[in-house]
Amino acid sequence: MKKIFSLNILVIALVVAGVYILIKKGEKLPVKPVQVAAQTVLAKKDISKVAVPLNGISQVFGQFVENARHPLSLLLLQILVIIAASRIFSLLLTFIGQPSVVGEILAGLFLGPSAMGLLFPGFFHFIFPDSSLGNLQFLSQIGLAFFMFIIGMELDISVIRSKASDALFVSTVSIAIPFLLGVSLAYFIYDVYAPSGVGFLAFCLFIGISLSITAFPVLARILQERNMTKTPVGVMALICAATNDVIGWCILAAVIAIAKAGAIASALFTIILAIVFVVVMLRIIKPLLAKVLNKRLGNEEPGKLTVAFSLLTLLCSAYIAELIGIHALFGAFIAGVIMPPDSNFKEKITDKLEDVSVLILLPIFFAFTGLRTQIGLLNDSRGWEVFGLVLLVAVSGKLVGSAMAAKVAGQSWKNSLMIGSLMNTRGLMELIVLNIGYDLGILSPQIFAMMVLMALATTFMTGPCLNLIEWISKKRFLSKDKYSQIL
Repeated sequence: MKKIFSLNILVIALVVAGVYILIKKGEKLPVKPVQVAAQTVLAKKDISKVAVPLNGISQVFGQFVENARHPLSLLLLQILVIIAASRIFSLLLTFIGQPSVVGEILAGLFLGPSAMGLLFPGFFHFIFPDSSLGNLQFLSQIGLAFFMFIIGMELDISVIRSKASDALFVSTVSIAIPFLLGVSLAYFIYDVYAPSGVGFLAFCLFIGISLSITAFPVLARILQERNMTKTPVGVMALICAATNDVIGWCILAAVIAIAKAGAIASALFTIILAIVFVVVMLRIIKPLLAKVLNKRLGNEEPGKLTVAFSLLTLLCSAYIAELIGIHALFGAFIAGVIMPPDSNFKEKITDKLEDVSVLILLPIFFAFTGLRTQIGLLNDSRGWEVFGLVLLVAVSGKLVGSAMAAKVAGQSWKNSLMIGSLMNTRGLMELIVLNIGYDLGILSPQIFAMMVLMALATTFMTGPCLNLIEWISKKRFLSKDKYSQIL
């Protein structure tokens, strides 16, 4: 226990020292001035603004087109197209052994300008005109809030405490090493890929946190599909990923506060408010909520009033987090964490929210992310070289760092490599972080596209990596040399 604690302190101290040195050096890099573009009329082909003659027989057709252009009609059509594409891609990816979320991410990329906008530009501009993207963003944020609420409810703090020492060490290393590598990467790409007017501090912190995230829900789904949730490596991976989520979201909240404030000193007030908010939610609101809801529930299933009260808690928490400046999604996550531990209550609330959130609203988020991702921006060898570097740094920091930490914590080489492969899964959580950075103007479209592709690649490689580790493990009896005993 003391050894693990000392290693934790040592890792954190070394990473903090490294990040501090890089930030000090990076702050000396020149900030690109914000260019004020001349107001020009862009001749974008937007079918929603094309006039339709309404005389003679064209009047009936014109009325039909006008009805199709109505915001509600367009939104319903967009949802239909998004859900259909998500189901098709999910089935295809599930067929080849990938989690369905990979198919949903691919569907979002396919519906964006990189695929459908290139292959079917007329259809693309009709379905997704620029004027309609605000509605999709609004729905995607609501869906994410519900989803983070569910993730918070599924987080079992007692399980984390049962293996707190080892899990905390692996989670610390799996965040600290990628974060340091991300800040180092930011130092070398800042002058070319940072948006105009964005300082090195905000840019490097977001690159660091973008490479540090693990997708807990995707990891859980992979383990479930492989019947590994009750195995030692599965339990350890789940605990590490859950701990990683808690630490990662706390760091993300601080990074957002710093990025919005522009400097660490001016962000201290926001960070203090965030700490007070979390303490109040865990120490005051959680026991009060448990008392109220347990009294209301008794032995009965949660009714409409209980569900409404839970949703009210979710919305209030998200609103307060947004007011503080640490993003509404963090508030939704904390609201889920403080829900009563009664399994029946959590199961019923999850059943009521999960279908709408996962089947309808989350695919909208993936589609909205795809609409923002322009792979065509990586149109030269330098762009793809930087993407390769991003992918190499991401995998090295997360997979290798987590595997080595698990080995130090006493796991076998096989289990350590499996834990590293699972912790390298980014998926949905990575996309959430990237969209926050994009909304804040910290990530440029080129970096955003690279990071989305990195999230897809690291999620896609998890299954094959696990299969390869299992195969090598089973083949070790064929040879007696030292290399066959690695696993």
